[in-house]
This record gives sequence, structure tokens and C-alpha cells, in this order.
Amino acid sequence: MRMVMAVAVMTFREAVRDRILYLLLAFALVMIAAARFLALLTVGSEVRIVADTGMAAIAFFGVLTAIFVGVSLITKEIEQRTAYTILARPMTRGTFVLGKYLGLLMTLWVNAGVMSLGFVLLLALRGDPILPVLPALWLTAMELAVVTALALFFSALATSSILGILFTLGLYVAGHLVWSFPLLAGRLGPGWGTRAVMAVYYVLPNLDRFNVRAAVIHGDPVPLEFIVLQTAYGLGWVILLLLAAALAFSRRDLT
Repeated sequence: MRMVMAVAVMTFREAVRDRILYLLLAFALVMIAAARFLALLTVGSEVRIVADTGMAAIAFFGVLTAIFVGVSLITKEIEQRTAYTILARPMTRGTFVLGKYLGLLMTLWVNAGVMSLGFVLLLALRGDPILPVLPALWLTAMELAVVTALALFFSALATSSILGILFTLGLYVAGHLVWSFPLLAGRLGPGWGTRAVMAVYYVLPNLDRFNVRAAVIHGDPVPLEFIVLQTAYGLGWVILLLLAAALAFSRRDLT
């Protein structure tokens, strides 16, 4: 465990020095601050618009950071040959992958925490309720955990960062459209097409399960049981993807 934390801390320090983090964080904070002005220009409930824009900015920029930084984690270590030095120590590749994941997740959650703090302060200054948005912020953090594991899997599998980014983006979009697959299968009718669609439905992570922003902005309560269930669902996918990433990296030829 000590080796895992050593890699995690090293990854956290490297990620913090990455300029893209500060760029995306600045854009996110600007979007959150601009939510107040967007509400004035849009027809509708000002409270809902501010809440929706703020939560969407946190999720969007958090996912962008997870994908663009996560995919390059292992690939960059190999290209710069620093992975050889690290793995020369008494450390398994699985330990290396887990440490990389925890380090990036710490970075993302710190960034998400800063964005969430700015969002909460905006709500507080406006006198809007804060407690209703907390479930959405937590489930966004869980979605980031899954997307980070997905990005790390492709980082361990792909030989190119560009390919890894494309694959991760594609699965991220598909993960938010999984809910529509049973509807598509129903329209296709019996046959191989329906079986193929349902196979994809069961294989892909359903990232839309973490999106409760619509319920929050409309004032619908998010039950604790639902939050616990989605948290367990996210943790299950994280474990599965990390095991797959460790297996892929263990079979990768670094010579």
C-alpha cells in the first residue's frame, strides 16, 4: 500500500503542474460565475438556470480533465521512459496502475471541489438552497471516478494518446445514451440486431445513472437509497476497469 500511495502522490504532484488543469478550471469557474448573467438573458426560472448551468459546468470540465489527462498518464510515462525507472523498483504493474489512478482521482476531486465550492458560494450569495444540489455534486464525483478509470484503461491499452482519447470520448457519449438502447431493440424486433444492441447495453457502463441534475433543478428529492445504489454501481465499474487496466498493462511489452 505504501508503494501505491507513493505513486499516487507523485502523480498528483505531476498533474497539479499540468497547465491544462488550470485552464479547464478557469473556464469552469468562469462558466459558473456567468450562470448569473445567463439567467438574466434566458426565459425561465432564474434559480433553475443558475443551478443547471453550474452543475453542468462542473460535470463537463471535470470529464474533459479526466479524459485528456487520464489517457496520457501511462502513455506519457512510457514515452518519456520514466516508467522504466519506476517499474525497476520492487513494484508490480498493478500497483503502478492503481497508484496512477488514485493520484489522478485526487487531482480531479480537488478540482471538482474547488468548482463545487465556487458554485455553492454563488448559490449562497443569491440566497438559493444548497442542500438539494449536494446529491448531484456527489454523483458527478462518482461519474468522474468511472471516467477516470475508463481513461486509464485506454491509457494502458492504447499505444497512442489520440486513440485513447477518441475511444474514451466515444464510450463516454455511448454511456450517456445507453438508456435508449432497449427502446432501439424494441423497434428492431426479434433477430440478431436486437441481440447485438442488448449485448452492448449490458456491456457498457450506464453513465446517465449519475445524472440527477434534472431532478434537482425541478425540486424533486433524490432518495438516499438511490445515491447509495449509484455509488455502489460506480465503485463496481471502477474496480472492473482497474483490473482490466492492470491486466492490459501487465501484458504490454515495454522493451
